[in-house]
Amino acid sequence: MAVAGVNSHRQDNQAVYVLHTYPFKETSLVVELFAHGFGRVATTAKGARRPRSAMRGMLQSFQPLIATWSGKLELKTLHSLDWGGGLLLLKGEALMCGFYLNELLLRLLPREDPHEALFEYYSATLKVLASDQDLATTLRRFELKLLQELGYAIPLHKDVVETPIIEAQTYRYEAEHGATMLGNAPNRTKHGVQLLGKTMLDMVNDDYSNPQTQQQSKQLMRYLLAHYLGDKPLHTRQLLIDLQGL
Repeated sequence: MAVAGVNSHRQDNQAVYVLHTYPFKETSLVVELFAHGFGRVATTAKGARRPRSAMRGMLQSFQPLIATWSGKLELKTLHSLDWGGGLLLLKGEALMCGFYLNELLLRLLPREDPHEALFEYYSATLKVLASDQDLATTLRRFELKLLQELGYAIPLHKDVVETPIIEAQTYRYEAEHGATMLGNAPNRTKHGVQLLGKTMLDMVNDDYSNPQTQQQSKQLMRYLLAHYLGDKPLHTRQLLIDLQGL
């Protein structure tokens, strides 16, 4: 469903986060924004690479910002940035987790596809990361929310024949199909992930307290993300694995 204003020529004072920046021409930057009500928006920050640029110091990831941009083409012109709230400090592994979230959004979120609920969830997740508590569980929750918000069916409470998941039963889960009770799985599911029914039910209930659920949910989400991302791996994913197996 289209959101009013997405294709307007100018957008003033919109809540955004900076997902990524990279050089553009001699003195400018392309700035990928995640904007409330607009989704992922690509903009150019003219002159932002100059030492005295007023915008240069504002282009910080994970900080709530207020942006104004204009343009009818896919690449907009970023006119201004202002602080939008209290500053967040992500450090160490939490910082890497933040970059991982940004890379997921850059790879999976189409440009100018509004996802207001996802924007709010991303903002809340950054605050959790800043508290530096239970990073792995925080990532699992965001990964699942992201895929669900993007419209990918991730059935976890029923199997492929619509039978309620049994906690003590072992299943094989395949992307775009769902869970099949082990022993009944067709040959195509050999590429899926084996996991307990309890893991799926725990994920439905947002309960990651069980160590086996933590491990199996990580395997499931890693498999599903790899399926939807395709052949090009995430750079930050490998860094997180190298750090702590997150």
